Amino acid sequence: MKAIVNISLKAGVLDSQGKAVHHALDSLHFQGVNDVRVGKQIILKLDTQDKTQAMSDVTKMCEELLANTVIEDYEIELV
Repeated sequence: MKAIVNISLKAGVLDSQGKAVHHALDSLHFQGVNDVRVGKQIILKLDTQDKTQAMSDVTKMCEELLANTVIEDYEIELV
């Protein structure tokens, strides 16, 4: 089983990397982009086929290591 974890800054937290990308897109004359938020994606290959256990384990990984839950949100997708 594979777990895909998408991590992004919480709303209201300044995303300086997103602002830099937005500025660069403006400089390159791309129009219609109102905002940019940059996050990260972590892909984990798991040995289990038990979705409940996998979700529990990956949630614990996010809470303890993968995400800074003070300023970041995360979403987990199991495939």
